[in-house]
Order: sequence, then C-alpha cells, then structure tokens
Amino acid sequence: MSRLMKSAVTLAVALSATGCSDPVDKAAKARIFSPEDPPKVVASAQQKLPPEDVADNPQVARRILGMDAAEVTERLGPHRYQASLGYEWSASDSNPVKLTETRTFRAGAGGVSGDFHGVLENSRDQGLEVMRVGGQVFARNRYGPFRQRLRDRGMAERTRTELTGAIRDFDSLFQGRLKLSPQGTVTYEGRTAWRYAVTLAPATAGDTSRPLPTLLQPKNGADETTKRRAGFFAHRLPRSLDGEVLVDAATSVVLKARLDGRIGVPADKTSEAAELRMTLDASLSELGKDQKLAPPEQFLPDADKPQGIADALDRFGIERAKPEGAKGSTTSDAPPEPEDEAAGE
Repeated sequence: MSRLMKSAVTLAVALSATGCSDPVDKAAKARIFSPEDPPKVVASAQQKLPPEDVADNPQVARRILGMDAAEVTERLGPHRYQASLGYEWSASDSNPVKLTETRTFRAGAGGVSGDFHGVLENSRDQGLEVMRVGGQVFARNRYGPFRQRLRDRGMAERTRTELTGAIRDFDSLFQGRLKLSPQGTVTYEGRTAWRYAVTLAPATAGDTSRPLPTLLQPKNGADETTKRRAGFFAHRLPRSLDGEVLVDAATSVVLKARLDGRIGVPADKTSEAAELRMTLDASLSELGKDQKLAPPEQFLPDADKPQGIADALDRFGIERAKPEGAKGSTTSDAPPEPEDEAAGE
C-alpha cells in the first residue's frame, strides 16, 4: 500500500472516530433512525385524564368535554353516538323560531384511521351523510346520491369532528361556563361512570381567549341578518344552565350528556332584545360492538370538475358549442383547440 493510501485510510478512521464521539452527531443519528412518532390523536389517547378531577381541574374538564371523535374511538373502540339538539330563538316582537337537529355517528374499529359513518339531519329537511369504509370516502346531501371522494383532503375527518362535537360547541357558546359538580358514580352500559351535575359557573373577570383578526366587511356593508348574528355572538350573555354529564371511569370519555340552557342579548347592546334556548341530549351506546360498516351499493364516481351548467344545457336540449372541424359542429367562429404539446414529441 502506498504512503498516500495509508494517509487517506488513517484520516478516514480518525474522522469516523471523531464523528461517533460527537454528541451532536449522536443525537442527530438517534432522531433520524428512531421509530416514527405516533399520530397526535394516538398520543393524546394515551394521556391519563382522571375523571374524578373534572370538578376541581378546569383543564381536565375542558379536555374531556372537548374530546375529539378520533380520540374517543382510540380510547373506547367501536361505538354508536346519537345526539339531538334543539334551538328556540325568541325576540320581543316576533314568534319563536325553532330548529331541531339530529346527529348520528357510528365508529368502527381501527381508531383514528378506522371506518365511520355519520349522518346529520334537521327539522328543515336539510342534512348530509359521510362515510369512510376501507379507506374510501363517500358523501352526499340528504336526498342526493352518494359520490365517491377520491381526493378527500380531510373533509371526512372534519365532518367526523363536527358531528360529534355537540358538547364542545355547547360549552363554547356558553363561554366555557359549564360548572361540573360530582354526584357519585353510576352504572351506564355496564360500565362505571362518574356523574356530574351541570350548572352555570360565574362569569370570569375578563375574556382570556386569543383575540380574533378584524372581521372583513362587505363593500356595501353587512345585511341585517348578518348584523343580528354578529351582535348576538359579540354580546351574548348566558343566563341559565342545568343538566348532567356521565364520564366513563376507565377511559374518561363522556358517555351521556343532558344540557338545557338559555342565552340572551340585552336591548341596550343590539337593536332588539332576544333569547336563545338550547337543549342537548347525547349518548354513546353499543360500546365495543362491531358496527358492520359497508360502502354504499350505488354511488357516482369522483369527478375532476362537475359539469354544472353544461349538464343543465343538455337537460333542456341546448347543444354545446363544438370546436371547428368537429363532427356536428354548429359554429364556424369557435377558436381552434390548442395543440397537444406532447403530440409533437
């Protein structure tokens, strides 16, 4: 071996020894070759949330009341969720306006990546339906056909979160003022659960939530409906609240909830005094049972761009314009189609 080659080998060995002893390099190698971290939901599901601390620890209470459906499935396994929400809006110079909403959600095995089927309906004949089976997503409105969603972009997960977030939404609307008082334990669906009475907590000294960006205003100003809605959310004042919540002793999942509350806006804050009564009945059942989810028998394929107006023209017998030279062309002024760049290659 020549002297030059011996020097190169010696230098390589020295650099290798130096690199292995460098703590920064060791830490970098440990990060690179370490096992992949579990999804955030899986890590959250492994967190211990003592249900007996709900009354005394606001952070634990918010965490349990706002638990996401994916985490519930990770903790509890397959189950069925049913919720009924009632809204009654009354003002001084008009008749009450009522709306009832029903939410049904079935979660299959597999946790955050498992199958599920959710349905939302209301008393105004509106609704939607979303399912994910075997990694395939299908969605439709209440009376439309199912359409496959190959490019889901998280729509199914967002719908899952919204359908099962009734308690979280209720708590947010009442400004986080759900006060839980322990009432001992009960048995629900064969499981031990902590029972809490729900009342309205005193208002806090100030709003501790993160400030929102300034709301963009239309050029000609907001319409009256938007103004009333914005005024309600800005000046809403919870007036009463009662109910009960059952929290599973083993998994810290809310198994059942019944809430009844009223929110008002004073006349000096908005153009008219108004009050909203909101009720909620939610429960979990069929715990651990296979939901036997299956894709719809008939569905429309995914489409890059729905035809929309073109389909309407076809329905009324109005022929579409075709490029010049095409068979059955009805116009000679149509611009030529662009040449396919790949054709000349």
